[in-house]
Amino acid sequence: MLINQIVWDVSPTIVKIGTFEIRWYGLLFAMGFLIGFQIIARVFKFENRDEKDLDKLLLTMILSIVLGARIGHYVFYEGGHFMDNPLAFLWDMLVPPYSGLASHGAAFGVLIGLIIFKKRNPSYDYLWLTDRMVIVSALGGAFIRFGNFMNSEIVGKATDKPWGVLFKQNFEFEQVPRHPAQLYESISCLVLFVILFFLYERWKAKTPRGLLTGIFFVWIFGLRFFYEFLKENQEKFEDTMALNMGQILSIPVILFGILVMVRALKEKPIA
Repeated sequence: MLINQIVWDVSPTIVKIGTFEIRWYGLLFAMGFLIGFQIIARVFKFENRDEKDLDKLLLTMILSIVLGARIGHYVFYEGGHFMDNPLAFLWDMLVPPYSGLASHGAAFGVLIGLIIFKKRNPSYDYLWLTDRMVIVSALGGAFIRFGNFMNSEIVGKATDKPWGVLFKQNFEFEQVPRHPAQLYESISCLVLFVILFFLYERWKAKTPRGLLTGIFFVWIFGLRFFYEFLKENQEKFEDTMALNMGQILSIPVILFGILVMVRALKEKPIA
């Protein structure tokens, strides 16, 4: 007997006691940070960087990712509601719980956060920072997208493929087998992490400045552009668009990644 669908009926909540609950998404989000921190600590130790800066860098990354992702979601996907009630818009955007996070906003947030970190710690080269942070960002992306799968959110379009998933916990869309788009992105992020980690392990301090950063942006948002064709739109206004918001935002990021890679290889060709 052939399997023509996978039934996914897992609660997003691991445990709930009164109003307190632990959710899969939050747990996986935290795991991404914790494992990433250990990897960056290893990098700092190997390259003789001051390990006292790790805590400041971790805090910068957490704030940059969360605020960037949250502000990005509201600006890119909820911006039309700003004039309805500006104060309520800003309050919902900045105050937990966060029900919407945009990966493009998180990327911009990290780039800005690392600029701030460098200004406060001028001994660091900016591209040195971004090249190492994208390694753990790829791993974090794998955890986060798997968290989306556990939450039965950001689902794909209907499919008759044998790996189609019936998301029983998703009530936003018709319950039919769908592309597990979250897993496509999670696996892609995990593969990228392996590639970036391998390249860093091979060249370490000799890695061309900006090369890993460029690869990260081209890979993540290039595949994101493609995967959007397999996903349901996040907002209704996207239904009338030839390309959805995720694809439109990905185009300049991909171009930015290509420019950074070309610059890196021109500055220091790979032997």
